[in-house]
Amino acid sequence: MGAVLLSDQVAPDPQAVERAAAVLREGGVVVLPTDSVYGICCAAMAGNPAHARIFDIKRRDRSQTLPWFVADVCDLERYGRDVPTWALRLAERSWPGALTVVVRASEAVPPEYAQPSADGATIALRVPGSELDRAVVRATGVPLAQTSANTHGAPAATSGSGLEPGIVEAADLVIDAGPAPVGVASTIVDATGAEPRILRAGALTEAEVLLALR
Repeated sequence: MGAVLLSDQVAPDPQAVERAAAVLREGGVVVLPTDSVYGICCAAMAGNPAHARIFDIKRRDRSQTLPWFVADVCDLERYGRDVPTWALRLAERSWPGALTVVVRASEAVPPEYAQPSADGATIALRVPGSELDRAVVRATGVPLAQTSANTHGAPAATSGSGLEPGIVEAADLVIDAGPAPVGVASTIVDATGAEPRILRAGALTEAEVLLALR
């Protein structure tokens, strides 16, 4: 079982940020609080063994891919390609926040993190609303491949106390920041076409997504 550290999401503890980044850079698995729900993550580096560990910990099919946490809106075009103008507007309006955008993956995305498709591999990106998460991404130096910190099919944890004991036991480090301020999973929007397609309803409403088309 890894250590459990406490940190605020708005004003993160620098020592907790650096500890998390160090574990991630060394190929570890970290549970982080987010603005929506708690997530389990690894550094999105090619050949990172922690990537496969997350699937084992969650008991999730490895054919699925993990969304990435990135630090800034500009990362949408760094890790995505042929990003529609409306998707850039949506990101500028909604990030940081509980929005995940699916785009065509650029060559900067290692193949094992991209979702294969007949029209080209895709990657799901999000700039989280948690300053703690963004600080960890920046300190790690690469995006974080992440997903909700729960076994497959179980409810997502919205607080540190709500984490499953097995998840806490399996992670190398857990950062507990109490209840997630939003408490609802992010809205997932497919931005690979001319218009947005909502793949999962969440914290961001359909009306807020469609504003990007104006």
